[in-house]
Amino acid sequence: MIHSPLTNKKRKTLGLALLLAFVLWSDLFALQDVQNDHHPSHDIELNSFGFNAKKRSGFVVAGHTEHVERGLTLVHFNSGEKYEFKTFDTYASAEACQEFIAILRQLTEKKAVFAILAHDSAANAIISHSSELKALGYPKLVNIKGRQAYAMHNFQGHVYEQVDDLQVRLHLEPPNRLSDANIYFPKIKYEFEPGNDRYIAHAAGEIEGVKSTNSKEALDLNYRKGFRFFELDIIKTSDGKFVAAHDWNMWSRFTDYKGSLPPTHEEFVKHKIYGAYHTLDMEGINSWFKAHPDAVLVTDKINDPMAFASAFVDKQRLIMELFSPMAIEQASKQGIKAMISQEPLLALKGDRLDYLALNQVEYAAVSRRIIARNTKLMQQLKDQGVKVYVYHVNFDPGKDEKYVYDNELGLVYGMYADQWAFGPLDAPKVSK
Repeated sequence: MIHSPLTNKKRKTLGLALLLAFVLWSDLFALQDVQNDHHPSHDIELNSFGFNAKKRSGFVVAGHTEHVERGLTLVHFNSGEKYEFKTFDTYASAEACQEFIAILRQLTEKKAVFAILAHDSAANAIISHSSELKALGYPKLVNIKGRQAYAMHNFQGHVYEQVDDLQVRLHLEPPNRLSDANIYFPKIKYEFEPGNDRYIAHAAGEIEGVKSTNSKEALDLNYRKGFRFFELDIIKTSDGKFVAAHDWNMWSRFTDYKGSLPPTHEEFVKHKIYGAYHTLDMEGINSWFKAHPDAVLVTDKINDPMAFASAFVDKQRLIMELFSPMAIEQASKQGIKAMISQEPLLALKGDRLDYLALNQVEYAAVSRRIIARNTKLMQQLKDQGVKVYVYHVNFDPGKDEKYVYDNELGLVYGMYADQWAFGPLDAPKVSK
């Protein structure tokens, strides 16, 4: 085939076509860049759930999720990606209601950009009768009913409120050019001396990415890493023998056991977790702690201090989390170190501190989810010398061992940790 050479006219036409194609190609990618700049991860989500929804409320800023507790949470935005927040237990505390209204007034007067979320139950007579809230322009907040969901924001320069019996979910673009250096919820700094007694290996600690095994191999591994306090979940077999397992359903999944639950002691010791990790009965527990004389056992689940303490190798290296005043008082009479659990602690009538002192209780276990709204109690316990350990580490996004170490130790004494994440223990620490 003979090819004729391009004429100048054809060359110009082809050149213009290529130029046009390049411009269109460039515009397409420029448009894609613009769209990428407004990625949904940069938006803000507000999710409020009432009590009956049985879900955790929270918000998302720049892809980062925060969960909130019972009551009303104020979220102040310093920018589209920076924020501070505080939860006020308006359901249960008159003092929290007054503080919430005072901060809300400051935010409104300063024309700050902020949002409000209700979680679980937030209504209170002080809120519903507040003439100040009415004057500030929050009619739906004033009229919120018990257990309702509620969300508010002022992103467009005016108050927007929404109420629902179950949930309110809002997806919002952050305000343009937002810059506010004011801080309404300054973080308190707590000093503390690091020490391996601040960290309890949760259910013997994590091993090869698996949590809650309560296994010998987990004890061995986490002892080598630095733990000296070890929690074991103590439950009974069908024939009444103490063994270490979180619960029977989890144990059966771990071991692929197909028989009836609970198993007998004989069946329990036959099975390994994932075919690799040895379960622990009372003989195995005592053998391990006898071989590690500087290790301390912290029990969970079991609420019979006398029966278990008499079966354990060394009562002086035993701390038992207990779940009723009767069990705590029994432990006190027998010289068994009791750790009061959250539910009986918060349910105590009268002077809590007097009760704990009278029964020689030096330890408490509470969810880290409640400490923000109970800072006064945490400080009182600390001042009395009661060592508070928090659980629910790693239950919420971003709230891992490092977060608790950096932000909450010092207010509370220690934590139930899945992993050793604390480095050397020879320097004082100030948490944020």
